[in-house]
Amino acid sequence: MSDFRARLAGQGYYLPERVVTNEELSTRVETSDEWIRARTGIRERRIAAEGETTSDLGFEAAKQALSDARLSADDIDLIIVATTTPDLVFPATAALIQKKLGIRHGAAFDIQAVCSGFIYALAVADGLLKGGVFQRALVIGSETMSRILNWEDRTTCVLFGDGAGAWILDRTESDSGLLGYDLRSEGHYADILKTSGGVSATQSSGFLEMEGPAVFKHAVTKISNSMQRLLERENVDVNDVDWFVPHQANQRILEGVADKLKIDRNRVVSTVAVHGNTSAASVPLAFGQAVSDGRIKRGNLCLLEALGGGLTWGSVLMRY
Repeated sequence: MSDFRARLAGQGYYLPERVVTNEELSTRVETSDEWIRARTGIRERRIAAEGETTSDLGFEAAKQALSDARLSADDIDLIIVATTTPDLVFPATAALIQKKLGIRHGAAFDIQAVCSGFIYALAVADGLLKGGVFQRALVIGSETMSRILNWEDRTTCVLFGDGAGAWILDRTESDSGLLGYDLRSEGHYADILKTSGGVSATQSSGFLEMEGPAVFKHAVTKISNSMQRLLERENVDVNDVDWFVPHQANQRILEGVADKLKIDRNRVVSTVAVHGNTSAASVPLAFGQAVSDGRIKRGNLCLLEALGGGLTWGSVLMRY
């Protein structure tokens, strides 16, 4: 086994300027602030401006991460972007961000695991760094989910928002960093969370479609099981985890998972009220906000998780 580890050297996040409140949505679809809050915990979300792309959001988050790590773009030799809303079918959004950063070396590619994308991307980066293929990776979760929403469907358009988060991982022998991860998928449940179109099937992106109750049920069970497997594999007691940083899909899911694992809700980082579900961007956004406000500090043990379309799900244990 390698003695090296992927360590979080710097992080950043970016949110579009436009805030869309529940009250504003209630003028567009038959809904209300009370209805949305009671079922999801969401009160507002950010929506990208016209012409503002997924790579634009990711680029801004990347610049913050580089500043936080006190590095230049030339120090990065690997870029992985987790997104389900790329700028283009190709080239990869990672390649577009590589160009915007002025990087002319290394590799750049995208990962598509929907809301689990950032968790999957961390695992891929960890393997490539520990294997010595690359020295420093920029891992980004960036989404413009507003572009694939049916704004006449109150069951989905109220849930999602846009944003980006970025981490810089370096190859180190430090005790800090990614300690382990657990990844799973089950295509049998593909139809409960999907889009109505795709390049090969319909020559269009289609709109997001979701069977909410089914997703809720699978989320609580599958996420809890993943985290339990990971903690057992790494021989870590759940009470030793300082912060639980979940995918920000629904406040009730966050609380259901925490209660199932007997995690104190005060140790759960929740930003769903102000971000909504930003898919692959939600975990780094939540983590970044908790670092900014002083909750998460260097040395803290953090447990991250997500579940998304596929179904895909997974968890990451890391020491910041």
